[in-house]
Amino acid sequence: MLDWSKISTVLLDMDGTILDLHFDNHFWLHHLPLRYSEIHQVNLAEAKKSLVDHYHRVEGTIDWYCLDYWAEQTQLSITDLKREIQHLIRLRSDAHDFLVALKSSGRDIVLVTNAHPDSLALKIERTQLDKYFDSLYSTHEFGVTKESQLLWQRLQEKHGFILENTLFVDDSITILDSAKKYGIKHLLAVANPDSKQASRVINQYPSITNYHELLAEIKATAKY
Repeated sequence: MLDWSKISTVLLDMDGTILDLHFDNHFWLHHLPLRYSEIHQVNLAEAKKSLVDHYHRVEGTIDWYCLDYWAEQTQLSITDLKREIQHLIRLRSDAHDFLVALKSSGRDIVLVTNAHPDSLALKIERTQLDKYFDSLYSTHEFGVTKESQLLWQRLQEKHGFILENTLFVDDSITILDSAKKYGIKHLLAVANPDSKQASRVINQYPSITNYHELLAEIKATAKY
């Protein structure tokens, strides 16, 4: 599925790829609409429809991922509301062994997330995921998201990865398309980002539902 002998840098998405996407889906689709309806005293169905419509309007832009933007739009502290359900923040069940194998193999392990820095900080606080990575980047520091070719250009200028020797893993087909267009050679899709939802059928890219399938080859092609 992947030629690990050619891979020296691994770029990993966070939500749905390393962390269970259930937290984020539950927050944006259920918890925020509920708290918005309670605090602003509006009908829950109307609150949910209004928010979901707004999500679709800004999806893929830096605003969609920006907690400051949503705090302004809702007049609520998004970070505080996230903390109300922070117990749902957890690593994917197969992520620890995968990340340890990658780290032990001598490859450069890099987190590249569209998540806002405050969201990244909360998730590090809850999971200590930073210990697995050599570098961590929120795309907010570059001013553009992974959907944009400009992000990859700016990230490569800063981090210096070689396209032919880089693997990028994400649960978003749109973002994988963006990485492919930029020229990243090795691409892998996550078919089951949310543990509470069924796996998706993905035909565009090699896909995975359990990282344990990759461990033997990662170890066999270690860079040390």
